[in-house]
Amino acid sequence: MSTPIPRTRVLVVEDEQKVAHALSEGLEGEQYEVVVEHSGEGAFFRLNTEAFDVILLDLMLPGRDGLQILRTLRERGDKTPVLVLTARDTLDDRVNGLDSGADDYLVKPFAFEEVLARIRALLRRGRVSEPLRLHISDLDLDIVTRKVVRGGRPVELTVREFELLEYLLRHQGQTVSRGTLARDVWKETARSTSLDNVIDVHIARLRRKVDLEQGVKLIHTVRGVGFMVREGEP
Repeated sequence: MSTPIPRTRVLVVEDEQKVAHALSEGLEGEQYEVVVEHSGEGAFFRLNTEAFDVILLDLMLPGRDGLQILRTLRERGDKTPVLVLTARDTLDDRVNGLDSGADDYLVKPFAFEEVLARIRALLRRGRVSEPLRLHISDLDLDIVTRKVVRGGRPVELTVREFELLEYLLRHQGQTVSRGTLARDVWKETARSTSLDNVIDVHIARLRRKVDLEQGVKLIHTVRGVGFMVREGEP
């Protein structure tokens, strides 16, 4: 069996139960972490609260259709690789899907091995283009030197604060939940007690260092959901 990148998260958006189950079972067998949504609204909420490495997206969904989700993702600058899986097989359908922001397009019925190959190709492409510097407003974070500068002044961060800020910057404009931070930054997946208080303390310290005495606030709390990095209030 192929070996995926550790902790690779896949969102499967598919309203056909049998197809969704087959994809989920097959991907989990390849050691991917899989989340399944059966509706456009469910997928849209999930994408606003969690981060994924790749998205498998059906176009014909109840509620919000796949093209709407795709366009919204791209309009807000989300570059998560998207593989469209659909029964729409005309040339116009393919062009419309790719023009809306899809990275790849696979027509049903498809072979599972081809889905795996397409996912691996998208993940390789994404890693090659991964930036070594992250930027928003007057804040710069250098992945290589691990230095942070805001308004020309260095910002001294602990290792954990740097990892937290890097993660938020990689998902700027998106709401990131405490659960997502616990899993992807703290690497805690089997903890009996919540990390919410620990995360809140680190966010408060990070906010003081990054936003204190700054006219434009970058780190925001989205009440009841999580946190977001963006210029101005979300």
